[in-house]
Amino acid sequence: MSLRRGKLLAATLVTFAAIGSALAGCARVKSEQLDAALAKVRDEYTAADQELAGRINQVSGRVDRLEREIESLRSDFNVSVERLQGMIRFNVPVHFEFDKATLREPDKPVLDRFAGVVKEFYPQALITVEGFADPIGSASYNLRLGKRRAEAVQQHLVGTGALQSDRVRTVSYGEARDRQVVPGAGGPGTKGTENRRVALVIDYSGEAGRVAGP
Repeated sequence: MSLRRGKLLAATLVTFAAIGSALAGCARVKSEQLDAALAKVRDEYTAADQELAGRINQVSGRVDRLEREIESLRSDFNVSVERLQGMIRFNVPVHFEFDKATLREPDKPVLDRFAGVVKEFYPQALITVEGFADPIGSASYNLRLGKRRAEAVQQHLVGTGALQSDRVRTVSYGEARDRQVVPGAGGPGTKGTENRRVALVIDYSGEAGRVAGP
């Protein structure tokens, strides 16, 4: 029950209690007065229902737009999307050269589109940039390399994408085998490119799992 409907229900109970008290006290309550009181209650309930319907339509429209944006990311950039509890993970085609953490120019447009989705639909969400490396080199080195890659993307999302810096964090999974796209594949060269990547996670659980409204 919405807050407004709850208040209306309380007001209705007060109205009927007053009428009942008058009747119990043998006061004369004209039918016109009773009809007017009931009509007022009906009008207020109708207005509340119309407001609720309007808000539902508004939220439904935003959800539809969000779905279109996600579908556009899939078709335009080959992004895959995983829906988790209170989160959405975007596996984006942002890859790095062997042993490098420099963001490539062709990979920036998908990050810009992602930032636009966050600003419109999840402005208060926490964004996590997950960094990865291929399995060439030591695990400790690759953990640091994955962190540098995540930080390069973070800087772009904040600097160019205009996301709030305190809402974009980084984490590295390095060469974690259970997160490798092509298990065991590594450079130098183009081999293992799929494992030299980042993933972007929108954690909207702090927003009660809703699409942000105006």
